[in-house]
Amino acid sequence: MNPVTKKIKTLCTDRGISISELAESSGLTEEQINLIYSSDKIPSLASLIKISRALGVRLGTFLDDSEYFGPVINRGTDNQKAATFTSQLSTDNSHMDFYSLAARKAGRAMEPFLIDIVPGKNGEKVPSSHEGEEFIYVMNGSIKVNYGAETHLLNKGDSIYYDSIVDHLITAATSEPAQILAVVYSPF
Repeated sequence: MNPVTKKIKTLCTDRGISISELAESSGLTEEQINLIYSSDKIPSLASLIKISRALGVRLGTFLDDSEYFGPVINRGTDNQKAATFTSQLSTDNSHMDFYSLAARKAGRAMEPFLIDIVPGKNGEKVPSSHEGEEFIYVMNGSIKVNYGAETHLLNKGDSIYYDSIVDHLITAATSEPAQILAVVYSPF
């Protein structure tokens, strides 16, 4: 079991929250919660945001290893293990590997990530939506951002800032991988 799912289960057990209650309060289906509980992969970011709000905890609660109250520094030479989030409905079509840049920062309001985007991975890509805002800066490659009914092509050095309540999906725009800096804000 991945550490994120373990934290979700622990919080629910400690609070006496059933799968159906978590589904109802988070806006997810019981099928989605059961998939999260049974998978060894980390749930989608959108699902985690909804679950964190339903449980009354910060999104970072699921990603934290240990917390510091001062600044958190990540050196370029530090090796980090990627967190690969699944889609909301499937565990086999993840196309992004997330590297948290503030996992140890206590009380943070933003979640900064370096994200590697893998092109051409099989499976249906499902847009997500959740409360909050996102800022994306393309560090390498090109990405396609589907935002509502609009599609935006962004290249190295380009950025986009949007309300994440609107359905959105980020994919590699070409057959080459891309890397982005993403900052997610989710109001608590």
